Amino acid sequence: MAETVVLTTGLSKWFGQIIALNDVNVQFRLGITGLLGPNGAGKSTLLRLIAGQLKPSLGDLSIWGQPVWNNSSLSQRIGFCMDTDGFYWGMTGLELVQFLARLSTIPPAEQEVQSLSAIESVGLTEQMHKKIGAYSKGMRQRLKLAQVLVHDPDLVLLDEPLNGMDPIGRSETINLIRSLGEKGYCVVVSSHVLHEVESLTDNILLIHQGNVVAEGRIPDIRDLIDEHPHKIFLHCDNPRLLASICVTFDDVTGMQVNDKDDSLTIETRRPDEFYDRMPKLVIENKINIYQMYSPDNNLQSVFKYLIQ
Repeated sequence: MAETVVLTTGLSKWFGQIIALNDVNVQFRLGITGLLGPNGAGKSTLLRLIAGQLKPSLGDLSIWGQPVWNNSSLSQRIGFCMDTDGFYWGMTGLELVQFLARLSTIPPAEQEVQSLSAIESVGLTEQMHKKIGAYSKGMRQRLKLAQVLVHDPDLVLLDEPLNGMDPIGRSETINLIRSLGEKGYCVVVSSHVLHEVESLTDNILLIHQGNVVAEGRIPDIRDLIDEHPHKIFLHCDNPRLLASICVTFDDVTGMQVNDKDDSLTIETRRPDEFYDRMPKLVIENKINIYQMYSPDNNLQSVFKYLIQ
């Protein structure tokens, strides 16, 4: 088992009459964990509590066995990329990272080298002398990552790090985050875009309205929705014939034929059995299937089922 870095017990946080987190009991280990949930679920509040920016209303929160609140020695080991911008807009990207390197107590002789290395790691070398006020949203996201990494933290907290990035930037950032996990850092990545987190890790925590809905590996969490029908989309040359055959199977709970695009959507409680029988079925009945996929075969559907 990987080392436990973050541990919460009965962790709750409220703002007036609003409960942002409710009795959260989780642990984050070395490697990458995806923190998933819709906007307003409590993801940012949890990350801010872990970063020491908020004090818990109730419960316990520790990092490496130490309490987090007002613990400056822990702060030096944490890197936090917030979902909001907080820049000195008149500075250049390099000036900001160097400034934060000084605040992070990096020895003076190493500040420039580590600043340049952090800038390079996020792909901002060519833009590092531009004023931050002229940066695009994607460039600002990269800069936030650079300022997180400049002091080489052991615990990396990333709140919606891919938001606003172009496709190339997203791909490069995903590779960077993956590399942090492979190097043995503890990385917690929050997002409401589920397929992005699937590309980073299969270890996830799902949160909704301040409550933990599920946690574990994606395949294990998918097992929690076995009682729900899975949808399978088929594009073929004879959808009505295929529908008349599939309706006889006891695992099929529903179907819909669309004559406009020659498609058929099947609902089945046992998708593995359905897929297994398809090759023989189409050969015996001479049906040409041009496309077959499950729109439920992704974390979005798993999440929808779990919060209902």
